Amino acid sequence: MRILIVPLLALMLSGCLARTAIDVVSLPVHAVGKGVDWATTSQAESDRNRGRMMRKEEARIREEERKEARKQRKFERERARDD
Repeated sequence: MRILIVPLLALMLSGCLARTAIDVVSLPVHAVGKGVDWATTSQAESDRNRGRMMRKEEARIREEERKEARKQRKFERERARDD
């Protein structure tokens, strides 16, 4: 019985050890890849950020236009009262 178990364990462990060796060797490559991914901005992220900035700028401009229109209406009402 022991004669069958020892070779069977050796075969099972060799696959496990080979997989572990591959994981250990490829770990630095994956780590560097993650670091580069975190350090750089993808085109999709850049597009999303640019779109967000444009929407904020447009909202700011609309608000300024509304304020200016309110001032203009107020000025016109006061001018009409004075006449």
